[in-house]
Amino acid sequence: MTAPRKPIVEMPLRIRYHECDGQGIVFNANYMAYVDMACFEIEKALFGTHQDFLATGVDVVVAECNLRFRAPARFDEELVVSPFLNHLGTTSLIFDFEIRRGETLIAEATLRYVFVDPATMRKTAPPPRVRDAYVPFLPAEG
Repeated sequence: MTAPRKPIVEMPLRIRYHECDGQGIVFNANYMAYVDMACFEIEKALFGTHQDFLATGVDVVVAECNLRFRAPARFDEELVVSPFLNHLGTTSLIFDFEIRRGETLIAEATLRYVFVDPATMRKTAPPPRVRDAYVPFLPAEG
């Protein structure tokens, strides 16, 4: 039996009124904002701050994203965004995100990021310190 995946962080949030559309549910694009916010929480957990992450000599840019909606979320509900490292490549990494209201899965996202040199914005391999910070969160093989 495989051990359950462990999120890098769990980011709680409360849905604000302006994040909802005319149907009274969270407007779809806001889920990308929630995922982006969780990415900064990952940096904080692994490196201290965004500036500390940049000081390693790399940054990341989104190369691909996919959202899948499972259930509606509404104003003032509390959600938790949980990112899981899916893959760590030579110059990229893939995160899976679960957005939940209690036990209810609201949305899932998969994002592929590419490591870049902040000065040139060209693809680059991350330094060992960065790779080492992510490795413990890779899914178990088997």
